[in-house]
Amino acid sequence: MKTIFENNSGADGICLSGDNGCVLTDSIPNDFIRKDKIGLPQLSELEVMRHYKELSDRNFCIEKGFYPLGSCTMKYNPKVNELLSSLEGFINLHPMQDDSDSQGALELMYKLQEALKTLTGMDAVTLQPAAGAHGELTGMMIVKKYFETIGETNRKKVIVPDSAHGTNPASAKMCGFDIVEVKSDERGQVDIETLKSLLDSDVAAIMMTNPNTLGIFEENVLEISEIMHKNGSLLYYDGANFNAIMGWTNPKLMGFDIVHINLHKTFSTPHGGGGPGAGPVCVVDKLKEFLPSPVIKYENNKYFRDYNIKNSIGKVRGFYGNFGILVRAYAYIVMMGSDLKLASADAVLNANYIKEKLKDAYDIPYKQSCMHEFVISGEKQHHQGVSTLGIAKRLMDSNIHPPTIYFPLIVHEALMIEPTESESKHVLDNFIDIMLKIADEIKENPEEVLKSPQTAPVKKVDETLAARQPDLVFKEVKQEPVLCSV
Repeated sequence: MKTIFENNSGADGICLSGDNGCVLTDSIPNDFIRKDKIGLPQLSELEVMRHYKELSDRNFCIEKGFYPLGSCTMKYNPKVNELLSSLEGFINLHPMQDDSDSQGALELMYKLQEALKTLTGMDAVTLQPAAGAHGELTGMMIVKKYFETIGETNRKKVIVPDSAHGTNPASAKMCGFDIVEVKSDERGQVDIETLKSLLDSDVAAIMMTNPNTLGIFEENVLEISEIMHKNGSLLYYDGANFNAIMGWTNPKLMGFDIVHINLHKTFSTPHGGGGPGAGPVCVVDKLKEFLPSPVIKYENNKYFRDYNIKNSIGKVRGFYGNFGILVRAYAYIVMMGSDLKLASADAVLNANYIKEKLKDAYDIPYKQSCMHEFVISGEKQHHQGVSTLGIAKRLMDSNIHPPTIYFPLIVHEALMIEPTESESKHVLDNFIDIMLKIADEIKENPEEVLKSPQTAPVKKVDETLAARQPDLVFKEVKQEPVLCSV
Protein backbone atom coordinates (compact mmCIF):
# COMPACT_ATOMS: atom_id res chain seq x y z
CA MET A 1 0.00 0.00 0.00
CA LYS A 2 1.31 3.45 -0.91
CA THR A 3 1.74 6.25 1.60
CA ILE A 4 -0.50 9.28 1.32
CA PHE A 5 2.46 11.25 -0.07
CA GLU A 6 2.91 8.70 -2.85
CA ASN A 7 -0.79 9.01 -3.70
CA ASN A 8 -0.45 12.72 -4.49
CA SER A 9 -2.91 13.27 -7.36
CA GLY A 10 -2.67 17.03 -7.73
CA ALA A 11 -6.37 17.45 -6.93
CA ASP A 12 -7.59 20.36 -4.81
CA GLY A 13 -8.88 19.70 -1.34
CA ILE A 14 -9.27 22.89 0.67
CA CYS A 15 -7.33 25.87 -0.65
CA LEU A 16 -6.89 29.19 1.08
CA SER A 17 -4.25 30.66 -1.21
CA GLY A 18 -6.54 32.64 -3.46
CA ASP A 19 -5.24 30.77 -6.50
CA ASN A 20 -7.40 28.96 -9.07
CA GLY A 21 -10.61 30.40 -7.72
CA CYS A 22 -10.04 29.14 -4.18
CA VAL A 23 -11.32 30.95 -1.09
CA LEU A 24 -9.34 34.17 -0.52
CA THR A 25 -7.46 34.77 2.73
CA ASP A 26 -8.40 38.42 3.14
CA SER A 27 -10.11 37.68 6.45
CA ILE A 28 -6.95 36.21 7.98
CA PRO A 29 -4.46 38.67 9.57
CA ASN A 30 -1.26 38.84 7.52
CA ASP A 31 0.89 37.78 10.49
CA PHE A 32 -0.88 34.40 10.52
CA ILE A 33 -0.58 33.60 6.83
CA ARG A 34 2.17 31.10 5.97
CA LYS A 35 4.66 32.48 3.48
CA ASP A 36 6.34 29.21 2.52
CA LYS A 37 5.00 25.99 1.08
CA ILE A 38 4.15 23.27 3.61
CA GLY A 39 4.80 20.14 1.54
CA LEU A 40 1.58 18.24 2.18
CA PRO A 41 0.14 15.92 -0.50
CA GLN A 42 -2.46 17.47 -2.79
CA LEU A 43 -5.56 15.28 -2.65
CA SER A 44 -9.30 15.65 -2.74
CA GLU A 45 -11.33 14.97 0.39
CA LEU A 46 -12.64 11.73 -1.13
CA GLU A 47 -9.12 10.50 -1.89
CA VAL A 48 -8.05 11.20 1.69
CA MET A 49 -11.07 9.35 3.08
CA ARG A 50 -10.39 6.32 0.88
CA HIS A 51 -6.73 6.25 1.91
CA TYR A 52 -7.47 6.17 5.63
CA LYS A 53 -10.38 3.76 5.22
CA GLU A 54 -8.00 1.34 3.48
CA LEU A 55 -5.54 1.75 6.32
CA SER A 56 -8.23 1.05 8.93
CA ASP A 57 -9.33 -2.09 7.07
CA ARG A 58 -5.83 -3.49 7.58
CA ASN A 59 -6.19 -3.32 11.36
CA PHE A 60 -7.65 -6.23 13.30
CA CYS A 61 -10.20 -5.41 16.01
CA ILE A 62 -12.79 -7.16 18.16
CA GLU A 63 -15.54 -6.04 15.75
CA LYS A 64 -13.73 -7.77 12.87
CA GLY A 65 -13.16 -11.25 14.29
CA PHE A 66 -12.44 -13.54 17.25
CA TYR A 67 -9.73 -12.20 19.56
CA PRO A 68 -8.66 -14.95 22.02
CA LEU A 69 -5.60 -13.04 23.26
CA GLY A 70 -4.68 -14.75 26.54
CA SER A 71 -4.19 -12.52 29.58
CA CYS A 72 -5.52 -9.48 27.70
CA THR A 73 -9.29 -10.08 28.05
CA MET A 74 -10.27 -8.67 24.67
CA LYS A 75 -13.99 -8.70 25.34
CA TYR A 76 -16.49 -6.67 23.34
CA ASN A 77 -16.95 -3.07 24.44
CA PRO A 78 -20.70 -2.18 24.34
CA LYS A 79 -21.27 0.93 22.24
CA VAL A 80 -23.62 2.35 24.85
CA ASN A 81 -20.51 2.92 26.97
CA GLU A 82 -19.10 5.08 24.18
CA LEU A 83 -22.35 7.02 23.93
CA LEU A 84 -22.49 7.78 27.64
CA SER A 85 -18.83 8.79 27.86
CA SER A 86 -19.38 11.29 25.03
CA LEU A 87 -22.16 13.19 26.80
CA GLU A 88 -21.49 16.92 26.71
CA GLY A 89 -21.36 17.26 30.48
CA PHE A 90 -18.47 14.79 30.56
CA ILE A 91 -16.39 15.64 27.51
CA ASN A 92 -16.52 19.40 28.05
CA LEU A 93 -15.71 19.37 31.75
CA HIS A 94 -12.28 20.80 32.49
CA PRO A 95 -10.25 18.82 35.05
CA MET A 96 -9.47 21.99 37.00
CA GLN A 97 -13.13 22.93 37.30
CA ASP A 98 -14.15 23.70 40.86
CA ASP A 99 -15.72 20.86 42.84
CA SER A 100 -18.97 22.81 43.12
CA ASP A 101 -19.25 22.83 39.32
CA SER A 102 -18.25 19.16 38.93
CA GLN A 103 -20.74 17.37 41.14
CA GLY A 104 -21.97 14.98 38.44
CA ALA A 105 -18.49 13.80 37.48
CA LEU A 106 -17.40 13.52 41.12
CA GLU A 107 -20.55 11.57 41.96
CA LEU A 108 -19.79 9.09 39.19
CA MET A 109 -16.20 8.69 40.37
CA TYR A 110 -17.30 8.26 44.00
CA LYS A 111 -19.86 5.62 43.06
CA LEU A 112 -17.27 3.82 40.93
CA GLN A 113 -14.94 3.79 43.95
CA GLU A 114 -17.71 2.31 46.08
CA ALA A 115 -18.51 -0.34 43.46
CA LEU A 116 -14.85 -1.36 43.26
CA LYS A 117 -14.70 -1.55 47.05
CA THR A 118 -17.68 -3.90 47.03
CA LEU A 119 -16.29 -6.08 44.24
CA THR A 120 -12.78 -6.36 45.69
CA GLY A 121 -13.74 -6.34 49.38
CA MET A 122 -11.24 -3.55 50.01
CA ASP A 123 -11.67 -0.45 52.16
CA ALA A 124 -10.37 2.46 50.06
CA VAL A 125 -9.70 3.22 46.38
CA THR A 126 -7.73 5.59 44.16
CA LEU A 127 -8.80 6.12 40.55
CA GLN A 128 -5.64 7.91 39.46
CA PRO A 129 -3.48 5.22 37.79
CA ALA A 130 -3.73 5.30 34.01
CA ALA A 131 -3.23 1.57 33.28
CA GLY A 132 -2.69 -1.81 34.89
CA ALA A 133 1.10 -1.57 35.13
CA HIS A 134 0.71 1.97 36.43
CA GLY A 135 -1.58 0.55 39.11
CA GLU A 136 1.10 -1.99 39.98
CA LEU A 137 3.67 0.79 40.31
CA THR A 138 1.30 2.73 42.54
CA GLY A 139 0.74 -0.35 44.70
CA MET A 140 4.47 -0.96 45.07
CA MET A 141 4.98 2.70 46.01
CA ILE A 142 2.37 2.21 48.74
CA VAL A 143 4.18 -0.91 49.97
CA LYS A 144 7.46 1.01 50.14
CA LYS A 145 5.91 4.00 51.94
CA TYR A 146 4.15 1.73 54.42
CA PHE A 147 7.35 0.02 55.54
CA GLU A 148 9.23 3.33 55.66
CA THR A 149 6.50 4.75 57.90
CA ILE A 150 6.65 1.85 60.38
CA GLY A 151 10.46 1.92 60.38
CA GLU A 152 11.12 -1.35 58.54
CA THR A 153 13.32 0.04 55.78
CA ASN A 154 15.19 -3.27 55.58
CA ARG A 155 12.34 -4.84 53.61
CA LYS A 156 13.83 -4.67 50.14
CA LYS A 157 12.60 -7.95 48.61
CA VAL A 158 9.46 -8.69 46.62
CA ILE A 159 8.57 -12.28 45.75
CA VAL A 160 7.16 -12.91 42.28
CA PRO A 161 5.96 -16.30 40.90
CA ASP A 162 7.78 -17.61 37.83
CA SER A 163 4.49 -17.53 35.91
CA ALA A 164 3.82 -13.85 36.64
CA HIS A 165 3.12 -11.07 34.17
CA GLY A 166 6.36 -9.35 33.25
CA THR A 167 5.09 -6.05 34.58
CA ASN A 168 5.11 -7.43 38.14
CA PRO A 169 8.88 -7.62 38.60
CA ALA A 170 9.32 -4.46 36.50
CA SER A 171 6.97 -2.43 38.74
CA ALA A 172 8.62 -3.66 41.92
CA LYS A 173 12.11 -3.03 40.55
CA MET A 174 11.18 0.54 39.61
CA CYS A 175 10.42 1.12 43.30
CA GLY A 176 13.86 -0.12 44.31
CA PHE A 177 12.91 -3.63 45.40
CA ASP A 178 14.99 -6.73 44.72
CA ILE A 179 13.05 -9.43 42.89
CA VAL A 180 12.95 -12.98 44.27
CA GLU A 181 11.38 -15.62 42.03
CA VAL A 182 9.31 -18.43 43.51
CA LYS A 183 8.87 -21.56 41.40
CA SER A 184 5.58 -23.18 40.44
CA ASP A 185 4.79 -26.75 41.45
CA GLU A 186 3.67 -29.57 39.15
CA ARG A 187 0.08 -28.22 39.27
CA GLY A 188 1.10 -24.77 38.03
CA GLN A 189 0.65 -23.10 41.41
CA VAL A 190 3.02 -21.39 43.85
CA ASP A 191 5.21 -24.03 45.51
CA ILE A 192 4.50 -23.56 49.21
CA GLU A 193 7.68 -25.16 50.51
CA THR A 194 9.83 -23.10 48.16
CA LEU A 195 7.97 -19.97 49.27
CA LYS A 196 8.68 -20.74 52.93
CA SER A 197 12.37 -21.14 52.17
CA LEU A 198 12.50 -17.67 50.61
CA LEU A 199 10.98 -15.82 53.55
CA ASP A 200 12.97 -13.64 55.91
CA SER A 201 12.61 -10.25 57.59
CA ASP A 202 13.67 -8.48 54.39
CA VAL A 203 10.63 -9.59 52.36
CA ALA A 204 8.20 -6.72 51.84
CA ALA A 205 5.53 -8.42 49.73
CA ILE A 206 4.50 -11.08 47.29
CA MET A 207 2.81 -10.17 44.00
CA MET A 208 0.27 -12.71 42.79
CA THR A 209 -2.47 -13.11 40.22
CA ASN A 210 -5.37 -15.39 41.11
CA PRO A 211 -6.25 -17.16 38.93
CA ASN A 212 -2.65 -17.06 37.79
CA THR A 213 -1.37 -16.56 34.27
CA LEU A 214 -1.80 -20.26 33.52
CA GLY A 215 -5.51 -19.79 34.12
CA ILE A 216 -5.29 -21.89 37.30
CA PHE A 217 -6.80 -20.88 40.64
CA GLU A 218 -4.22 -20.79 43.44
CA GLU A 219 -5.86 -23.30 45.80
CA ASN A 220 -3.41 -22.56 48.62
CA VAL A 221 -3.91 -18.80 48.60
CA LEU A 222 -5.21 -18.69 52.19
CA GLU A 223 -2.16 -20.58 53.42
CA ILE A 224 0.07 -18.23 51.42
CA SER A 225 -1.59 -15.17 52.95
CA GLU A 226 -1.20 -16.61 56.44
CA ILE A 227 2.49 -17.35 55.82
CA MET A 228 3.15 -13.87 54.43
CA HIS A 229 1.28 -11.98 57.14
CA LYS A 230 3.00 -14.01 59.84
CA ASN A 231 6.26 -12.82 58.29
CA GLY A 232 5.06 -9.22 58.50
CA SER A 233 4.82 -8.99 54.71
CA LEU A 234 2.04 -7.67 52.47
CA LEU A 235 0.18 -9.41 49.65
CA TYR A 236 -0.35 -7.64 46.33
CA TYR A 237 -3.11 -8.82 43.96
CA ASP A 238 -2.54 -8.27 40.25
CA GLY A 239 -6.13 -7.76 39.06
CA ALA A 240 -5.42 -8.67 35.44
CA ASN A 241 -7.47 -11.86 35.84
CA PHE A 242 -10.23 -10.40 38.01
CA ASN A 243 -12.56 -11.09 35.07
CA ALA A 244 -12.66 -14.72 36.22
CA ILE A 245 -13.91 -14.23 39.79
CA MET A 246 -16.31 -11.25 39.83
CA GLY A 247 -19.07 -11.90 42.32
CA TRP A 248 -17.79 -15.37 43.27
CA THR A 249 -14.98 -14.34 45.60
CA ASN A 250 -12.71 -11.34 46.08
CA PRO A 251 -9.07 -10.54 46.93
CA LYS A 252 -9.94 -9.48 50.49
CA LEU A 253 -11.35 -12.95 51.22
CA MET A 254 -8.12 -14.43 49.88
CA GLY A 255 -6.04 -12.33 52.29
CA PHE A 256 -4.66 -9.66 49.94
CA ASP A 257 -3.83 -6.14 51.11
CA ILE A 258 -3.54 -4.25 47.82
CA VAL A 259 -5.34 -4.77 44.50
CA HIS A 260 -5.15 -3.09 41.14
CA ILE A 261 -8.00 -3.52 38.67
CA ASN A 262 -7.67 -3.18 34.89
CA LEU A 263 -10.90 -1.35 34.08
CA HIS A 264 -10.18 -1.70 30.38
CA LYS A 265 -10.13 -5.49 30.73
CA THR A 266 -12.60 -6.38 33.45
CA PHE A 267 -15.20 -3.69 32.90
CA SER A 268 -15.22 -3.48 29.14
CA THR A 269 -13.67 -0.21 28.06
CA PRO A 270 -11.44 0.43 25.02
CA HIS A 271 -8.30 -1.68 25.06
CA GLY A 272 -5.18 -1.97 22.96
CA GLY A 273 -2.85 0.23 21.00
CA GLY A 274 -1.15 1.54 24.13
CA GLY A 275 -4.26 2.99 25.69
CA PRO A 276 -6.47 4.37 26.92
CA GLY A 277 -6.76 2.44 30.14
CA ALA A 278 -7.27 2.73 33.86
CA GLY A 279 -5.80 0.84 36.79
CA PRO A 280 -7.50 1.83 40.06
CA VAL A 281 -5.80 0.61 43.23
CA CYS A 282 -7.81 -0.69 46.19
CA VAL A 283 -6.31 -1.18 49.67
CA VAL A 284 -7.19 -2.46 53.13
CA ASP A 285 -7.89 0.01 55.90
CA LYS A 286 -4.33 0.22 57.29
CA LEU A 287 -2.98 1.33 53.89
CA LYS A 288 -5.56 3.98 52.96
CA GLU A 289 -3.43 6.80 54.39
CA PHE A 290 -0.82 6.12 51.70
CA LEU A 291 -3.09 6.44 48.64
CA PRO A 292 -2.29 9.04 45.99
CA SER A 293 -4.09 12.34 46.52
CA PRO A 294 -6.79 13.24 45.95
CA VAL A 295 -9.47 10.63 46.57
CA ILE A 296 -13.15 11.37 46.04
CA LYS A 297 -15.27 11.72 49.17
CA TYR A 298 -18.89 12.52 50.02
CA GLU A 299 -19.89 14.59 53.05
CA ASN A 300 -22.72 17.01 53.81
CA ASN A 301 -24.48 16.18 50.53
CA LYS A 302 -21.42 17.23 48.51
CA TYR A 303 -18.81 15.29 46.54
CA PHE A 304 -15.28 16.64 46.73
CA ARG A 305 -11.63 15.86 46.05
CA ASP A 306 -9.83 15.19 49.31
CA TYR A 307 -6.14 16.15 49.30
CA ASN A 308 -5.73 15.72 53.04
CA ILE A 309 -4.21 12.23 53.09
CA LYS A 310 -1.75 11.83 55.95
CA ASN A 311 1.07 9.82 54.36
CA SER A 312 0.07 10.03 50.71
CA ILE A 313 2.61 8.91 48.12
CA GLY A 314 1.52 12.00 46.17
CA LYS A 315 0.08 12.19 42.69
CA VAL A 316 0.93 9.41 40.26
CA ARG A 317 -0.37 11.24 37.20
CA GLY A 318 -1.75 14.60 36.18
CA PHE A 319 -5.27 15.29 37.36
CA TYR A 320 -7.40 12.31 38.40
CA GLY A 321 -7.03 9.40 36.02
CA ASN A 322 -8.50 8.70 32.58
CA PHE A 323 -11.94 10.08 33.27
CA GLY A 324 -13.53 8.87 30.01
CA ILE A 325 -12.52 5.31 30.88
CA LEU A 326 -14.00 5.70 34.35
CA VAL A 327 -17.33 6.72 32.80
CA ARG A 328 -17.33 3.68 30.52
CA ALA A 329 -16.45 1.30 33.36
CA TYR A 330 -19.14 2.69 35.64
CA ALA A 331 -21.70 2.41 32.83
CA TYR A 332 -20.76 -1.24 32.32
CA ILE A 333 -20.98 -2.03 36.05
CA VAL A 334 -24.40 -0.37 36.39
CA MET A 335 -25.67 -2.03 33.21
CA MET A 336 -24.50 -5.50 34.31
CA GLY A 337 -25.31 -5.34 38.01
CA SER A 338 -25.48 -8.83 39.48
CA ASP A 339 -24.88 -10.26 36.00
CA LEU A 340 -21.18 -9.51 36.50
CA LYS A 341 -21.17 -12.85 38.30
CA LEU A 342 -22.68 -14.49 35.23
CA ALA A 343 -20.06 -12.84 33.02
CA SER A 344 -17.30 -14.52 35.01
CA ALA A 345 -19.13 -17.85 34.90
CA ASP A 346 -19.49 -17.64 31.12
CA ALA A 347 -15.82 -16.72 30.69
CA VAL A 348 -14.80 -19.77 32.73
CA LEU A 349 -17.25 -22.04 30.89
CA ASN A 350 -16.04 -20.87 27.47
CA ALA A 351 -12.39 -21.48 28.34
CA ASN A 352 -13.01 -24.97 29.68
CA TYR A 353 -15.14 -25.84 26.65
CA ILE A 354 -12.35 -24.98 24.21
CA LYS A 355 -9.72 -26.65 26.38
CA GLU A 356 -11.61 -29.95 26.43
CA LYS A 357 -12.15 -29.88 22.66
CA LEU A 358 -8.45 -29.30 21.93
CA LYS A 359 -6.88 -31.64 24.49
CA ASP A 360 -6.40 -34.55 22.08
CA ALA A 361 -4.83 -32.49 19.29
CA TYR A 362 -2.50 -30.35 21.41
CA ASP A 363 -0.52 -30.91 24.58
CA ILE A 364 -2.22 -29.58 27.73
CA PRO A 365 0.51 -29.12 30.38
CA TYR A 366 -1.93 -28.68 33.28
CA LYS A 367 -4.89 -31.07 33.16
CA GLN A 368 -7.14 -29.66 35.89
CA SER A 369 -10.08 -27.40 35.12
CA CYS A 370 -9.06 -23.89 34.21
CA MET A 371 -10.61 -20.55 34.97
CA HIS A 372 -11.19 -17.91 32.26
CA GLU A 373 -8.10 -18.82 30.21
CA PHE A 374 -5.77 -21.74 29.69
CA VAL A 375 -2.41 -22.58 28.17
CA ILE A 376 -1.75 -25.28 25.60
CA SER A 377 1.64 -26.32 24.23
CA GLY A 378 2.55 -26.60 20.58
CA GLU A 379 5.50 -28.84 21.44
CA LYS A 380 4.00 -31.78 19.52
CA GLN A 381 3.48 -29.61 16.45
CA HIS A 382 6.97 -28.18 16.82
CA HIS A 383 8.40 -31.69 16.47
CA GLN A 384 6.26 -32.11 13.35
CA GLY A 385 7.87 -29.06 11.73
CA VAL A 386 5.71 -26.07 12.73
CA SER A 387 6.35 -23.95 15.80
CA THR A 388 3.80 -22.08 17.87
CA LEU A 389 4.58 -18.99 15.83
CA GLY A 390 3.57 -20.89 12.70
CA ILE A 391 0.25 -21.89 14.29
CA ALA A 392 -0.41 -18.28 15.22
CA LYS A 393 0.27 -17.09 11.66
CA ARG A 394 -1.97 -19.80 10.20
CA LEU A 395 -4.87 -18.61 12.38
CA MET A 396 -4.62 -15.20 10.73
CA ASP A 397 -5.73 -16.76 7.43
CA SER A 398 -9.07 -17.57 9.08
CA ASN A 399 -9.72 -14.04 10.35
CA ILE A 400 -8.80 -14.97 13.92
CA HIS A 401 -6.36 -12.99 16.00
CA PRO A 402 -3.63 -15.31 17.33
CA PRO A 403 -3.63 -16.12 21.05
CA THR A 404 -0.77 -14.90 23.20
CA ILE A 405 2.26 -17.04 22.34
CA TYR A 406 5.40 -18.08 24.21
CA PHE A 407 3.94 -16.90 27.53
CA PRO A 408 4.02 -17.87 30.33
CA LEU A 409 7.68 -18.72 29.90
CA ILE A 410 7.44 -21.86 32.01
CA VAL A 411 5.47 -23.61 29.21
CA HIS A 412 7.43 -24.53 26.07
CA GLU A 413 5.77 -23.45 22.80
CA ALA A 414 2.92 -21.90 24.79
CA LEU A 415 -0.37 -20.67 23.35
CA MET A 416 -2.42 -18.79 25.92
CA ILE A 417 -6.12 -18.74 24.97
CA GLU A 418 -8.79 -16.53 26.53
CA PRO A 419 -12.17 -16.54 24.77
CA THR A 420 -13.87 -14.12 27.24
CA GLU A 421 -17.60 -14.20 27.92
CA SER A 422 -18.48 -12.09 24.85
CA GLU A 423 -18.41 -14.87 22.27
CA SER A 424 -21.19 -17.23 21.22
CA LYS A 425 -20.87 -21.01 21.02
CA HIS A 426 -20.90 -20.67 17.23
CA VAL A 427 -17.73 -18.54 17.36
CA LEU A 428 -16.07 -20.91 19.81
CA ASP A 429 -16.89 -23.95 17.67
CA ASN A 430 -15.48 -22.23 14.59
CA PHE A 431 -12.23 -21.52 16.45
CA ILE A 432 -12.05 -25.13 17.66
CA ASP A 433 -12.60 -26.46 14.14
CA ILE A 434 -9.85 -24.24 12.76
CA MET A 435 -7.39 -25.22 15.50
CA LEU A 436 -8.09 -28.90 14.84
CA LYS A 437 -7.71 -28.33 11.10
CA ILE A 438 -4.34 -26.65 11.65
CA ALA A 439 -3.18 -29.60 13.76
CA ASP A 440 -4.16 -31.96 10.91
CA GLU A 441 -2.45 -29.75 8.32
CA ILE A 442 0.76 -29.81 10.32
CA LYS A 443 0.71 -33.60 10.38
CA GLU A 444 -0.07 -33.96 6.68
CA ASN A 445 1.49 -30.92 4.99
CA PRO A 446 3.51 -28.68 7.32
CA GLU A 447 5.01 -26.75 4.39
CA GLU A 448 1.60 -25.31 3.55
CA VAL A 449 1.19 -24.00 7.10
CA LEU A 450 4.66 -22.47 7.00
CA LYS A 451 3.55 -20.25 4.06
CA SER A 452 1.08 -18.40 6.30
CA PRO A 453 -0.20 -15.82 6.60
CA GLN A 454 -1.38 -16.03 3.01
CA THR A 455 -4.48 -13.81 3.13
CA ALA A 456 -3.45 -11.10 5.62
CA PRO A 457 -2.53 -7.59 4.39
CA VAL A 458 1.12 -8.42 5.13
CA LYS A 459 2.03 -11.85 3.78
CA LYS A 460 4.69 -14.31 4.92
CA VAL A 461 8.08 -12.61 5.15
CA ASP A 462 11.61 -13.93 5.08
CA GLU A 463 12.26 -13.72 8.81
CA THR A 464 16.00 -14.40 8.51
CA LEU A 465 16.43 -11.65 5.91
CA ALA A 466 14.25 -9.27 7.92
CA ALA A 467 16.40 -9.85 11.01
CA ARG A 468 19.70 -9.44 9.19
CA GLN A 469 18.72 -6.62 6.84
CA PRO A 470 15.89 -4.71 8.53
CA ASP A 471 14.25 -1.99 6.44
CA LEU A 472 13.04 0.41 9.11
CA VAL A 473 13.34 3.82 7.47
CA PHE A 474 10.67 5.50 5.34
CA LYS A 475 12.20 6.62 2.06
CA GLU A 476 10.56 9.91 1.16
CA VAL A 477 9.53 10.43 -2.46
CA LYS A 478 11.00 13.67 -3.79
CA GLN A 479 8.30 16.04 -5.01
CA GLU A 480 7.58 19.71 -5.25
CA PRO A 481 5.87 21.03 -2.09
CA VAL A 482 2.39 22.43 -2.61
CA LEU A 483 0.31 25.00 -0.79
CA CYS A 484 -3.21 23.81 -1.58
CA SER A 485 -3.79 20.90 0.78
CA VAL A 486 -6.47 19.09 2.66
